[in-house]
Amino acid sequence: MPPRPPRSLRVLMVASEAYPFSKTGGLADVTTALAKALGRRGHTVTLMTPRYRGMAGEPVVDRTRIQMAGAWFDVALAEIVLGPNARALFVDCPPLYDRAGHYNEHGIDYDDNAVRFGLLAATAVDWLGRQPDPPHVVHAHDWQTGLTPVYLRDRGGPPSVFTIHNLAYQGNMDKAWVPRLGLGWNDFTVGGFEFYDRLSFLKAGVAFADHVTTVSPTYAEEIQHPEYGYGFDGVMRSRRDHLTGILNGIDTDEWNPEADPYLPQPFDAQNLEGKAAAKRALLDIYQLPVDEAALARPVIGMVSRMVDQKGLDLIAAMADGLPALDAAFTVLGTGEARYQDMWRTLAARWPDRIGVYIGYDERRAHLIEAGADIFLMPSRYEPCGLNQMYSLRYGTVPVVRAVGGLVDTVRPFNRRNGQGTGFLFADYRPAALAEALEAALALYRRQPRSWARLQKNGMRKDFSWDRSAAEYVKVYKGVMSTRRSTPSGGGGH
Repeated sequence: MPPRPPRSLRVLMVASEAYPFSKTGGLADVTTALAKALGRRGHTVTLMTPRYRGMAGEPVVDRTRIQMAGAWFDVALAEIVLGPNARALFVDCPPLYDRAGHYNEHGIDYDDNAVRFGLLAATAVDWLGRQPDPPHVVHAHDWQTGLTPVYLRDRGGPPSVFTIHNLAYQGNMDKAWVPRLGLGWNDFTVGGFEFYDRLSFLKAGVAFADHVTTVSPTYAEEIQHPEYGYGFDGVMRSRRDHLTGILNGIDTDEWNPEADPYLPQPFDAQNLEGKAAAKRALLDIYQLPVDEAALARPVIGMVSRMVDQKGLDLIAAMADGLPALDAAFTVLGTGEARYQDMWRTLAARWPDRIGVYIGYDERRAHLIEAGADIFLMPSRYEPCGLNQMYSLRYGTVPVVRAVGGLVDTVRPFNRRNGQGTGFLFADYRPAALAEALEAALALYRRQPRSWARLQKNGMRKDFSWDRSAAEYVKVYKGVMSTRRSTPSGGGGH
């Protein structure tokens, strides 16, 4: 019988992004916040992540050489403290990471991404093998770290957990990379990391990790079905007994209306005056009218990647009808050129109602969450989503599609008993989105007391990382007690 896991664990997390040092999406927020939450619970956490261009230089605490794809790479590890018991180690290898983009440039993936992220995994395994007190468990995130469980198995490392943040991104490479990355052809099978005759970094993580998690319970179920499986539904079904959905939390220090440095004044569920001030500041930064009529009009906010996944095609289908809603829109994000152009065109046609910022700006993101009345998130699929939780914390009512983590975090408003936190729609159709949005706008205009109750319902919800971190600790201790010795197979293609 395996020994009982210790109360305090040593955890190595491996991820391609970590906020605020590197970020293209929610992955960065999750990895740093989880590391800090685990540290607050008394566990010792090291988060290993690349040092990309533009990141400040920190003290170097270790150096090593890693062989990858027929070349040797000199790697420095620089350290920064994240919080109590939690630190980040930046993998500094300029030939691989000192580039304009994290994964691609001008929309084209770097052709050596296999080397770049194979090296990240290999560095993590090399580092832990040299520690006097090695980690009890390794937690790898998304396809970029998918080779980590494979390298751990080959070197007899500790058990591993692999988290899928978005199954649509799979890191599928030409199979010629297999020997170049130090992998064996004996694992290039349906039960290993072969995926339609390609090397899949994601499948490697799924097949070889001791346990797999996703970022919400509903998404864990969805990805076992073809509609949301992106070809991996059979793979995920093969691991259903070692698959857990754990809802992401949010950083309640970073996203706190009572102490948010980006807001003109603080507010909470007992006093929403500061929210009105945030609305004025939001309209002002987007150069929209701030007169009495404009302040009375509902503001709909979006912070989103401008891609089909986020429901931009639904919005495009109803774009000409947006002014008829008699609301203002404040939009922040980047993505496909056609959607960026769509928003720019709409803003030019209705400059008093639609404000758009193409790019990312932290202040605008916080002002949208705080100053908007409604947050729009009509996703085609959503593994977890963070913005709807930010919105609830700031008293901004979400209008979302009933998928993934959105179902797990937003409860439909019930007019009879005043329960619920937002508005949901199920069918992926423009008419369904319009109906949900119109219902929210009607409540805002006609029933201010019910609207205030709806806001406060959301603000009282607990989405802190402490709850989620406790669930991850259960998974960590579980794999330490019952680790597998061989992959269970990723069959089903």
